[in-house]
Amino acid sequence: MTAQQPPQGRGAVTISGSAAGRDKPQTTRTGQTTQGPELVAAKTTHLPIAERTDVRRALLDLIRADGKAFATVLTLNALAAVAGLAGPWLLGRIIDDVRAGGGVRAVDRLALGILLCALAQLLLARWARYVGHRFGERTLARVRERFVDRALALPASVVERAGTGDLTARGTADVTTVGTTLRDAGPVLLINLVQALFLTCAVFVLNPLLGAVGLLGFTPILFALRWYLRRARDGYLAEGAATSDIAEIVTATASGARTVEAFRLTHRRIGASREALETARRTRLYTLYLRTVFFPVVEVSYTIPVAAVLLVGGALHLNGTMSLGAVVAAALYLQQLSGPLDEILIRVEQLQNSGASFARVEGLARAPQAAADGDCPDPVDDRIDVTGVRYAYGGGGEVLRGVDLTVRPGERLAVVGPSGAGKTTLSRLLAGIDAPTAGTVTVGGVPVVGLGPERLRRQVVLVTQEHHVFLGSVRDNLRIAESAADDGELWDALAAVGADAWVRDLPEGLDTRLGQDGHRTDGSQAQQLALARVVLADPHTLILDEATALLDPTTARHTERALAAVLEGRTVIAIAHRLHTAHDADRVAVMADGLLSELGTHDELVAAGGAYAALWRSWHGEHG
Repeated sequence: MTAQQPPQGRGAVTISGSAAGRDKPQTTRTGQTTQGPELVAAKTTHLPIAERTDVRRALLDLIRADGKAFATVLTLNALAAVAGLAGPWLLGRIIDDVRAGGGVRAVDRLALGILLCALAQLLLARWARYVGHRFGERTLARVRERFVDRALALPASVVERAGTGDLTARGTADVTTVGTTLRDAGPVLLINLVQALFLTCAVFVLNPLLGAVGLLGFTPILFALRWYLRRARDGYLAEGAATSDIAEIVTATASGARTVEAFRLTHRRIGASREALETARRTRLYTLYLRTVFFPVVEVSYTIPVAAVLLVGGALHLNGTMSLGAVVAAALYLQQLSGPLDEILIRVEQLQNSGASFARVEGLARAPQAAADGDCPDPVDDRIDVTGVRYAYGGGGEVLRGVDLTVRPGERLAVVGPSGAGKTTLSRLLAGIDAPTAGTVTVGGVPVVGLGPERLRRQVVLVTQEHHVFLGSVRDNLRIAESAADDGELWDALAAVGADAWVRDLPEGLDTRLGQDGHRTDGSQAQQLALARVVLADPHTLILDEATALLDPTTARHTERALAAVLEGRTVIAIAHRLHTAHDADRVAVMADGLLSELGTHDELVAAGGAYAALWRSWHGEHG
């Protein structure tokens, strides 16, 4: 299934939505960070790029995975190349036989041999290309699967810092480029490499001196190739990064279109887009410059070896040390060599582009990965301890400045405070999405951030106001949380969050497809589906960060009560923006300027007359 909205966050933990929060500046890859209505300068962290050795190792692994097919391609190409060598040699024989007074029958026999060898070369080359294409398609499937596995293993914080545009560009444009090379350029390159090798050897067999002269004539190509290769990889990597920048800014602007309109940021976003496009234009012009220097030099250089061999061969023929047929055959071999060599050099240019794309695709292997489920011990209980926690987003000041908090199993804790106080950042640390820069967050004595996705999903689930409806049926959307759930469990989960009524009214019930080609959910229905997934996940701790913000007050309160009833006996931590949530909680934690300023029951804090009491009086006066 694909998502109607691209998911951000660690799917196994934030199964109801993304992990984006209000405390963290929302960064775009173009160097613009949105924080409220203002745009401030910032810089994103690019996903890693694989080194050349990593790319070579990955390529060898792919070849070994389908080694039999690769060996077949090489064998067929070698046979095709051998069949192609016969033509010039037989033509040389015809010339020598005619000069020696041979008859028509000898010429016809040799001409028939040329025809048969040409036909054999054609059939073998076609067969080799067919096998090569199948090898390329299977290899591309492995590249795609490995990319998806690595992308899903990325921690949410890594994706957010890099920007979804970079990941999207790598998974689409870069993987497509790699696939085109594996399917098309790879087989062609193999065919022409084998042909070039055999043709070069054939010239040396005819006359070692002519072979040496021919190779010396290709020297300008070697210098041009060396000049090109020293610059091409960096040029194509820069072009790929610029493509990611464009994808990121388009995605960010489209997803935040309402915010852009509301705060009149259109001109600033257009300016950022133009800057990204100008950077992309410069990178593309640079790679175009490399090609316009490289290819003309190559084209001119093809005539040098043939001319040199004809001159030297002619001198040898005049001295009687070499037959005219051998000279012609050597010249034809070198003339034929320009064909596969031209293809090789064209593919070299394509390989530089593809190699840069492959380095970006394989770069995910160098990115931090989420912990595996067996890497740490099981928590001894469900108690959550926050000890001396500090946290700062890259390049900014501390959002949390030394927080100590214990959440007892089964407790209902409300976290309140003004915007920017650190509430959402705290929820991300509690959910294991981010790791504290100092201090620890543990569940049952085990660091939350060290738990593997499956285990963490059973421990803690973060529910935000951002949610995702995936393309597929209602049943598909719900089974993301629990693949083994039967229809009865699905209906129970829907009923728990008040969504069973509208789902039953759908044309095909649980089988109704959602998305552009099916039923289009509104904000409240999408939120209810997200909450139903949480019910199916059945975690012991649930963190609600504006989880019902898109529902009307009556529906939101009903959903919260229904969810609370289903999660009876479980721990609930609510980032409370509606203070009735704090009123119903066992305890209230008050955040202010990255610190935990107050902690106690609702009645205790109101009686204390502090910051919470002021918030309550203000809110109660408006809603009472």
